[in-house]
Amino acid sequence: MQRLIPTGEAARPVAFAEVPPPVPESDEALVKVEAFAPNRGEIFLLDHPRPGLLPGKDVAGLVVQAAADGSGPGIGTRVVGHPAQGGWAEFAAVPTHSLAVLPDSIDSARAAALPLAGITALRLLRTAGSLAGRSVLLTGASGGVGHYVTELAVGAGAELTAVTATPVRGERLAELGAKVVHEVAAARGPFDVVLESTGGPDLPLALSKVHPGGLLVWFGQVSRIPVSLDFFQLLGGPERVTIRHFHYAGAPYGSDLATLVRLVEQNRLHPEVGRIADWTQTAATLVDLRERRIRGKAVLLVGGAR
Repeated sequence: MQRLIPTGEAARPVAFAEVPPPVPESDEALVKVEAFAPNRGEIFLLDHPRPGLLPGKDVAGLVVQAAADGSGPGIGTRVVGHPAQGGWAEFAAVPTHSLAVLPDSIDSARAAALPLAGITALRLLRTAGSLAGRSVLLTGASGGVGHYVTELAVGAGAELTAVTATPVRGERLAELGAKVVHEVAAARGPFDVVLESTGGPDLPLALSKVHPGGLLVWFGQVSRIPVSLDFFQLLGGPERVTIRHFHYAGAPYGSDLATLVRLVEQNRLHPEVGRIADWTQTAATLVDLRERRIRGKAVLLVGGAR
């Protein structure tokens, strides 16, 4: 079968290789991949790929071999999945606990845009707690996670302010019901909850805008700049603020994937796909994602799938 593997080259980060199909473990289904969606974290890993790296955590396709232990969907079932790796290929072995069945109304391209960003958004909002009537600040809101957080939080009754770099990236967030600003300094607090993903100087600034007794959830550092906090500056800021570190990872993912699928089917969640291309265009698409030339998710179709 064909698989995309890292090259270590910035201009052409992946290339095709002919490899044997994966051999599933007893609790894994073999999925014929129809579509996959890269994530920014995977793009960073491609800058200096470790030996044996097989990218691909967000896939949608068709089960062609059911799990030997009898768990999960049967042959011929359309699914969306979140394997640990290996999804940028014609076939992927996916644990059945990290699969969800797709209805006919959701195509593979939209489904592939759901897993990592959607699961992150769901779990992040659970960490934040009930948001009805609460003021929320979301930084780094222009990516896939930001889109899903915005739609879900506004739908839950939050008064959400989203920080995004440019007016173009903010248009869709405003349509979803967010108040949009283009730098953290412009956000008018205080906020009950801050969801912070940029790091660097933005986190201390966002922290200063938390309501006394409020919560800051730190879930990323897309600026790639480490955070420095000054204890004495905190003394003059809001009191009793809780800072929580958050990372989405932790299988099983199947129930969260099923929730995301249900929300899309009910027209309550709308994946933002900025580009759909054949997987022969993966290398160029990865470069465009790295350079932020694509708004929303990019989805690659495998073997002419639609």
